[in-house]
Amino acid sequence: MALSREEREKFLAEPHIAALAVDAGPGRAPLTVPIWYQYEPGGDAWIMTGRDSRKYRLIQAAGRFSLMADRQEPTIRYVSVEGPVVGTAPATAEQLREISARYLPAEVVDSYVEYSLENHGEQVVVRMRPERWVSSDLGAVSDYGPEGAGPA
Repeated sequence: MALSREEREKFLAEPHIAALAVDAGPGRAPLTVPIWYQYEPGGDAWIMTGRDSRKYRLIQAAGRFSLMADRQEPTIRYVSVEGPVVGTAPATAEQLREISARYLPAEVVDSYVEYSLENHGEQVVVRMRPERWVSSDLGAVSDYGPEGAGPA
């Protein structure tokens, strides 16, 4: 069952590892990679990536990308969102700290941020305005019969 707008925005605001997909050019499948992201309901989604990365070059060329986040518990649920790039800027230490704190235990955030600033090269923040959404809640695994043919 498709999620309501409120449900899908709330789900996307949770700290899932997303799959980022972007057009990789003629004769190629989309580049699809796992990525940390940030999103607040009603706003733009943003990612942080290396300024010299293939991912960033492809996003620049395509002008848009998609994110897909999912989970298995307590129900099988996913949200996919696609939209245009609406801004790109050099990443700040504050943004790195914000996104790191979303995914890492509090006691390691400072050391991760320090390590990242010293070792990951110049980073950029890319903002995407959610334009098209696909979502579903497929129910709990326990809702499916022993043959896996659907709800029991």
